[in-house]
Amino acid sequence: MSDPTQPSAPDFDNRDPNSPEFWDERFERHFTPWDQAGVPAAFQSFAERHRDAAVLIPGCGSAYEALWLTQQGNPVRAIDFSPAAVAAAREQLGAQHAQRVEQADFFAYEPPFTPAWVYERAFLCALPPARRADYARRMAELLPGGALLAGFFFVGATPKGPPFGIERTELDGLLTPNFDLIEDEAVSDSIAVFAGRERWMTWRRRG
Repeated sequence: MSDPTQPSAPDFDNRDPNSPEFWDERFERHFTPWDQAGVPAAFQSFAERHRDAAVLIPGCGSAYEALWLTQQGNPVRAIDFSPAAVAAAREQLGAQHAQRVEQADFFAYEPPFTPAWVYERAFLCALPPARRADYARRMAELLPGGALLAGFFFVGATPKGPPFGIERTELDGLLTPNFDLIEDEAVSDSIAVFAGRERWMTWRRRG
């Protein structure tokens, strides 16, 4: 029997995750099972080793990590194409830092700085698989040589999504033309939807 105090899963089978409205509905109905409501340990460890690095966070959702980075002193831009997600992120950061969050399409967005690091957190797995090549291409365009794509990758195919899991061979095929993998670690504090399938990876842009 379901718990009437918990939000039920809406029927998204006929909705398109390419659309901001798909994500607006999830945020508005508080159906966000990917949201850790906090900052993961692997992120903190990495960020503490990259203080002052300018960070771009695509598909930022509620943007807990953006707030943490801001408090640490990193230049940050967090973007999401869902107005409801942007509203949640701005509330999280508060009026003093709300301008660090923008409503934008990652595939067309031009950040106000050159990122030293793009943080991947449940963004690639939110994209329909047909957009994966666009993701890899845009990451390569945004990041200069030596810059990093680092974060959590949801490894292993799923029958449907989001989240859309990706086979490791496909992920390597997407990124190795322009990036070198320099860190690959198991994740011990995943939330239920990602448990046992997340890897913390750091990819360095060649060039």
